[in-house]
Amino acid sequence: MSARCLGLLFVLCAACSGCHEFDLFPFYDKEQAQEKARQSNVRSALRGEDGHSRFVGEYIKIGDNGYIKVQGVGLVDRLDGTGEDPPASHLRTMLLEDLRRHEVKDPQKYISSANTALVVVTAYIPPICKKGDTIDVEITLPDGSESVSLAGGWLMPCYLKEMALMKGELHEGKEIVMASGPVLIDALGEQTSVSASALRRGRIPGGAKYVGDDRILTVAIKNEYRTVRMSKLLAERIGRRFHDYDEHGIRRPLAEAKTNARLEMSVHERYRDNYPRYLQCIRSMWLTESPVEKHMRMQELAEQVKFGPAAEEAALRLEAIGPEAIPTLKTGLTSPDLEARFHSGVALAYLGNTDGVPALEEAAAKEPAFRVFALAALSALPDGSAGESLRNLMNLESIETRYGAFRAFSTMSPNDPFIKGVQMDGHFSLHPVESTGHPLVHITRFKKAEVVVFKDDQEFLTPLVLRAGNRVIVQGTAHDHRVTVKRIAPGEQVQEKVVSSQVVDVISAASQLGATYPDIVEMLVQAERQHNLQGHLAIDELPQPGRVYERPRGGQSIPESVKIKSVSEGVTVGSEGVSPNLFNEKPPQDIQSDPEPSVPAAPKKPNLREDP
Repeated sequence: MSARCLGLLFVLCAACSGCHEFDLFPFYDKEQAQEKARQSNVRSALRGEDGHSRFVGEYIKIGDNGYIKVQGVGLVDRLDGTGEDPPASHLRTMLLEDLRRHEVKDPQKYISSANTALVVVTAYIPPICKKGDTIDVEITLPDGSESVSLAGGWLMPCYLKEMALMKGELHEGKEIVMASGPVLIDALGEQTSVSASALRRGRIPGGAKYVGDDRILTVAIKNEYRTVRMSKLLAERIGRRFHDYDEHGIRRPLAEAKTNARLEMSVHERYRDNYPRYLQCIRSMWLTESPVEKHMRMQELAEQVKFGPAAEEAALRLEAIGPEAIPTLKTGLTSPDLEARFHSGVALAYLGNTDGVPALEEAAAKEPAFRVFALAALSALPDGSAGESLRNLMNLESIETRYGAFRAFSTMSPNDPFIKGVQMDGHFSLHPVESTGHPLVHITRFKKAEVVVFKDDQEFLTPLVLRAGNRVIVQGTAHDHRVTVKRIAPGEQVQEKVVSSQVVDVISAASQLGATYPDIVEMLVQAERQHNLQGHLAIDELPQPGRVYERPRGGQSIPESVKIKSVSEGVTVGSEGVSPNLFNEKPPQDIQSDPEPSVPAAPKKPNLREDP
């Protein structure tokens, strides 16, 4: 058919349908209309008109920054006859393939021993995790396993990978986590008093190393503002406030526009152990403002930061402005209200200023609701005054304050002689700490394997008989300040050490004779139950977010010029979502594995997370 005939046919159709109703563009570009609307929204946002907010947080969503679950199949050995020869299954096949790949001789014979057990190994990679960081490992016997206990076991090196169901099929990604180490069972202490299931579960604190690419924060621009202009503007705004320097000393912004809909951000080093605060700060930035607008806004915030009910929001907004807001924040330190001083001190700390250290020490010591955030802020200041405050807090009677201060100090200055400690042969660290408080021993089940002994010269009370695992025995007679530590194992000569009854010396001797971290934990739990410790044994005693601060009655009267939505006597300070990752021990409950998870069968091989 000729072009002329086609044209006549088109005109005829138009005439038949009525030209006034015929749409010459039936596929009018909706996207073009949406783009015009987005451009209009962006122009209004830049001017703060038509109800558009001035805050960056109104235009972005922080996404793809949760925990990544990785799993694998591993083998726990060194069990004392409590394992099994695993039945034929896809898990056994996966394990045998892995052992052959690592050149284990005769793997069939090796896994058939009652001293080994096939296990499911799970880890959760946190946001902003960097290559080489350590993370916790969960160890679980699969459904149907007849193994009795994982006590005394050691997880052989194994690799973990991400797995996901896609269109009904299981796909697996790259191996990005390597796990190994002694298994700390969920049942602590005397095994006769715990459920059988608790003996079949365990973990390795800090027992996995992340070997994948550094995780970064992904920021999505809300749909109605997704333009190239807005993406670049947001990246420039964030990068102007937060930047670092490359190996050549050239300034480098920490935000980069990747598309019209997405930014990528790195976390400023000062916020490394409290990245939720970093995100709060970014959300509190103004998108654009003139010097005059900023001056007027800072004057208003200077009034608000002095009054407790308004101080949190005001301090965060001043922190978002940057170092030029430091003089304004210092006015908050003069307030008679602890709440106001605390919030100013936190913001100053993340701006690298130490003037708020006394306020942070006071808040950590006196107010449980402020404690976790005050300690995290002190850890961001590698300064002598912050270290001195943390040392002071380790002398208090509050257990969570003492250990929280230790955690903050060891993060801020890990090599400081006051808390440095010694790396033990049993894959844990031992930290004797001078303290004027009551004797205290603290152990952890998450994040790191460590024993902290507050009052470094404290002794075990005799007489005592303790076990550190199946092969190490500790004995001491009444009124004797010496203790005998023995290793008795089949096929070995008896080894013996005589040391003082000081807790530090006994732990060190037991480790030298082969006791692992789980063995030491078992020994300390047993010692407390038998009243062989001078003080208290604490496990994972950490300050928590989300506590209620009761404001003092009859406090400051707030002038009308200070705009506050409402004032209540009790206010919840923070939540789990804004908990500093310095103290955040576990991933959210909704992604944690079931008590007895199993790995699905027949995984496909394509990688899930590969860089483009």
